[in-house]
Amino acid sequence: MSSNDFSKKDFGPSPEKYSDKKDGLALEGTGPSPSRQPPAPFHAEHVSQSDNSSEDHGKLSGDGKRELTEDDCYDKLGFSFPWYKKWAILTVIFTVQMSMNFNSSVYPNAVTPLSEHFHVSEQAARVGQMIFLVAYAFGCELWAPWSEELGRWPIMQLSLFLVNIWQIPCALAPNFGTIIVCRFLGGLSSAGGSVTLGMTADMWEPDDQGFAVAYVVLSSVGGTTIGPIFGGMIQQWLKWEWNFWIQLIFGGVTQLVHFFFVSETRATILIDREAKRRRKTGEDPNVYGPNELKKPRFEAKDVLRVWCRPFEMFLREPIVLFLSLLSGFSDALIFTCIESFNLVFKQWGFNPLQIGLCFISIVIGYVVAYGIFLPDIWRQRQIRKSDGNTARLPERRLLLLLFIAPLETIGLFGFAWTSMGPDYTHWIVPLVFVFLIAIANYGIYMATIDYMVAAYGPYSASATGGNGFARDLLAGLSAMYATPMYSNIGGKFHLQWASTILACLAILVTIPIYIFYWKGPEIRASSKFAQTLEADRAQHAGRRASRLSAEEKPYMA
Repeated sequence: MSSNDFSKKDFGPSPEKYSDKKDGLALEGTGPSPSRQPPAPFHAEHVSQSDNSSEDHGKLSGDGKRELTEDDCYDKLGFSFPWYKKWAILTVIFTVQMSMNFNSSVYPNAVTPLSEHFHVSEQAARVGQMIFLVAYAFGCELWAPWSEELGRWPIMQLSLFLVNIWQIPCALAPNFGTIIVCRFLGGLSSAGGSVTLGMTADMWEPDDQGFAVAYVVLSSVGGTTIGPIFGGMIQQWLKWEWNFWIQLIFGGVTQLVHFFFVSETRATILIDREAKRRRKTGEDPNVYGPNELKKPRFEAKDVLRVWCRPFEMFLREPIVLFLSLLSGFSDALIFTCIESFNLVFKQWGFNPLQIGLCFISIVIGYVVAYGIFLPDIWRQRQIRKSDGNTARLPERRLLLLLFIAPLETIGLFGFAWTSMGPDYTHWIVPLVFVFLIAIANYGIYMATIDYMVAAYGPYSASATGGNGFARDLLAGLSAMYATPMYSNIGGKFHLQWASTILACLAILVTIPIYIFYWKGPEIRASSKFAQTLEADRAQHAGRRASRLSAEEKPYMA
């Protein structure tokens, strides 16, 4: 799954990192932060932030209290964590993302048993899959602002706890309605990538995030794929209740690991703690953290604005709209495969366990795609070192995708006409084309959010939030149309024509990639968000503070 709201990669000055109240990521490079000395660009943490430049560390509030900034305690922030601590935290986050996306993709293996047990149609049983993913799409957007105000750690713990709690009534459900309600609540409780990728932004400076974000993205798409693998085993050997008990076990272990091995990474929270420590020790009795000076702490209008902006950008920005539809279509394909594999591979006499193992081809495709992007991340980093700001043209981020995206169409056409049964092909042949689809899916996810961050800077979290919303929403809808489409279109060759239709749609949704690569600068020039970004960079160049006030931001009006 997506993880919603994700800004990624390195791109340009740091305003791209925090100005949006959601979790901005920049993505490029690897290793620990460059140094314990704060770099020149500023890091606006969220929409209600105070204005302190690197020259105004001593600026006092109206009541004479001095605000502690990132510059004043950079060595206490996540950017200065040792590299091994960063990657240890990131590995736990990898597991968290896998767990949440596992919950979204293991359910289809319970559809047939649930249908039989509760005497509902299989199509009705699939509502549990659809409603979880649709709620997940909204849940990621709802959790993001609170993780910035209260901290990543407590919000992730609360999210994991609620997701785990809702598994219990599902496993003990006296009727199917209980499962529907609890699946909805479970999806809404899932924080997803809005928090996990935000934690990556907390620990890596823009020029250093590439390898870290690529790793987390692998967990997002990988979690979707391991669900059917283990789901096939559950369906083959266990009762339907174990579909939910195993989700609970996985989630419970993940929550415990997160509880003991992950520390807070959110910059404003760490600054608050350092300010309290300095007052307590007498080192600086008049210093306060950004949240301590923010009155009121929670402003409904700011939270509402943050929740609404991803949807505004999704509808009003052509780049966000078309690339999000491409990314969402690609993610929906994986969930369509989850449904279609059951029909396709039954032609070879596969049982649920064997059908689940077919998804290993997708896992391999993701790992290969991850490997393809690593040298590209390194190459982009070297180009920026040698060329400076001239290398930060956002369209550079689409170059690799120009060659990877067609694999989706090729894979779909190939899968369509090699899935005709044992009289025509060996069962491994369609899986080769599924492998190509997986490479394209990972590449599309990485490159589209990468480009959005480069194009929208401070608005990147909202832009990629629309991307994540589209991925989850379209994936949820696919649960309802996939099986009817593969069963009822095209007569004798219904399996083939269904995949062919998807291949034709893939051509349509990939065309904008080439348009944006060619005409991207002109399109961005007509965007009010992109134009404000340039003005914002000029206005706040070189300024670093823990908070930046909404009143100063023309785009907050």
